[in-house]
Amino acid sequence: MPVTIALVDDDRNILTSVSIALQAEGFATRVYSDGEAALKALVDNPPDLAVLDVKMPKMDGMELLRRLRSSICRSSSSPRRTRSSTKRSDSPSAPTTTSPNRSARDS
Repeated sequence: MPVTIALVDDDRNILTSVSIALQAEGFATRVYSDGEAALKALVDNPPDLAVLDVKMPKMDGMELLRRLRSSICRSSSSPRRTRSSTKRSDSPSAPTTTSPNRSARDS
């Protein structure tokens, strides 16, 4: 079963291009165009990873993350880890990717 990644962004072009790239690497993707739609779906059926756009209308990515953390903590007896990064950099850095068939330890 492939790793499932949820993508939440109000820009349809970004959702499409990132989803295609991830699927080409063997990941399953689910896409949502706003935070409100994503919240219900992600609480009901959590993915392995969620990538959230920070600036969206209605509910931004940070508010979505807060609500997801709150819902997960209330509905789960087992602890789950959530991690967010708000670090900004003027210079782009190359992303680190791991194949779904390899763990970060194998790199």
